[in-house]
Amino acid sequence: MAAPDPRKTSSAPRDEAPPGPADSSRASRGDIDLVRRLLAGDEAAFTSLVAAHHGALLRLAQIFVTSRHVAEEVVQETWLAVLGGIGSFEGRSSLKTWIFRILMNRARTIGAREGRSIPFSSLEEPEGDTEPALDPSRFRPGGGWGRPPGRWDGDTPEKILLRKEVLGQIEEAIRRLPAGQRAVVTLRDIEGCGSDEACNILELSETNQRVLLHRARSKIRALLEPYIEEL
Repeated sequence: MAAPDPRKTSSAPRDEAPPGPADSSRASRGDIDLVRRLLAGDEAAFTSLVAAHHGALLRLAQIFVTSRHVAEEVVQETWLAVLGGIGSFEGRSSLKTWIFRILMNRARTIGAREGRSIPFSSLEEPEGDTEPALDPSRFRPGGGWGRPPGRWDGDTPEKILLRKEVLGQIEEAIRRLPAGQRAVVTLRDIEGCGSDEACNILELSETNQRVLLHRARSKIRALLEPYIEEL
């Protein structure tokens, strides 16, 4: 995707490219330098930005629309909005957070237009929700483990992660998560986002993000245990 000159591109509406609430990952000097290069029409800067984030944007978009084709459209429109709105970047969050927030807005817009989106309300855990993080059958009636989880220490996880079939099971376990849990674990554990960054991108409270992440990790681990026990 060639980079059009941002100076000649109509600016995206501000509500499509929100800076988001301030977080601990404010714009770095590298971010500011990259923005200056983009404003100067530097195609190499745009190419490096796409290379750094395109795959992650596509993975996140696929959570909220039910077609890879639509997800790719979301990502393409995100990059156009980035170029059109880069002059409005205020540095109150990292450039990465700002771009991902644009993606979330575009996914909401395109998903509604296609009539096939997963509702964004699914990111929030229902109030009073009492879903256990672990299957209650694993505990004895009086408390304590009836069937304790397998050990994940030593060098076993490294050996497991090298096995193609188990990697496939990890991907499948993530795909089976509810949208909110999948989005949080994708950002935190696959894309390496910090807690504040994930909260800003998904517009979640810290408490809700922490609950979603804990439940997602617990479910993934539970689904992987049969494979671990066989090793």
